[in-house]
Amino acid sequence: MQLLALGVNHHTAPLAIREQVAFGPEKLVLALHDLTESQRASEVAILSTCNRTELYVNTPSPDEVTQWLADFHQISRHELSPYLYALPREKAAQHAFRVAAGLDSMVLGETQILGQMKQAVQTAKEAGTLGLLLHKLFQRTFSVAKEVRSSTEIGANSVSMAAAAVRLAERIFPSVKDQACLFIGAGEMIELCMTHFAAQHPRRMTVANRTTERARPLAERFNAGVIPLTGLPDELPSYDIIITSTASPLPILGKGMLERAIKQRRHRPIFIVDLAVPRDVEAEVAEMDDVFLYSVDDLGQVVREGMDTRVAQVAQAEAIIEASVENFVHWMEGRELVPVIRSLRDSAERYRRHELERAEKALARGDDPRLVLEALSHSLTNKLLHAPTHALNHASSDERDQCARYISQLYGLHHE
Repeated sequence: MQLLALGVNHHTAPLAIREQVAFGPEKLVLALHDLTESQRASEVAILSTCNRTELYVNTPSPDEVTQWLADFHQISRHELSPYLYALPREKAAQHAFRVAAGLDSMVLGETQILGQMKQAVQTAKEAGTLGLLLHKLFQRTFSVAKEVRSSTEIGANSVSMAAAAVRLAERIFPSVKDQACLFIGAGEMIELCMTHFAAQHPRRMTVANRTTERARPLAERFNAGVIPLTGLPDELPSYDIIITSTASPLPILGKGMLERAIKQRRHRPIFIVDLAVPRDVEAEVAEMDDVFLYSVDDLGQVVREGMDTRVAQVAQAEAIIEASVENFVHWMEGRELVPVIRSLRDSAERYRRHELERAEKALARGDDPRLVLEALSHSLTNKLLHAPTHALNHASSDERDQCARYISQLYGLHHE
């Protein structure tokens, strides 16, 4: 049983690397099955968000899991390795606890990651790649996250990515009220962004999605319009603010499309926040004079504002996590001893059955029951004590004292 957390995040890798190893929804279940069926891991759960891609695995070969990750995304291991972290055993547990508690997020104390982690676990469970070790890990992870949030103020004054997008828009435009907002995608992040922008009462809000049927319930909540993605080239010029977060493996907004939109807008600026990984907007768009493009990494400075209250709670949160890691490692170590304990019991059971059969035969012959029981107890005692006695008698002079201490401890012996 070897627990490993392997991945990249916003601390270790730039967006250009993170988007290369992201797992889209259409590939996630395939990846879970591919890794376990290749026998590189017996259990796996994959957490893939805009800020991180992490594999939590039970594996006998961490090195092969690293190679699998590079091969699956068709990226050279040499290119990926500088950005990877591989955390074994207690470090993996500690990392999972910190991630779920919001201590490892770009937004310290944010709560969205906990929901994303729960969804990753549910996906692994449904795919059949969640076993005893990972089930216990995540059960404890969610319990720790709950304890941290209820015992500390780590989430106090937290500025979400969605709120940060509004703050940035207010730096570009005198008032969000006068702007038309386009939201591309219909997932959780877009819903959060629409909630924050709706509070500013923009002039118009529209949702663009590949399937308009899925976007319609979300749009109706905010009295917004709905358009298909195929309508973007014609509709884009009429929007001042664009927030995009889809699971598309390829960019949705290209430089050419935005150049035409800016020309039709007579060079009135467009503010774009691209929260997708991989990116929804071509990187070259950032070079355009009349486009203000921000990626998830660009929002980092904004979301770090107002952190003083939360930072003061980190030490308390870390103490909760440290105690929980010790408990989890103790459980893991106990599970690792199960085969030894089972083997010991099986051996003792064989001795018991053998002596019982001999005693039953003696009784069937009419032997004195008292003598039969006496012989059974002596023989069974001798067999059970043979292994430790033999080990002690044949230990080298350097090993004998240590062996004696172990035997005394195992059998609870007290001698002068």
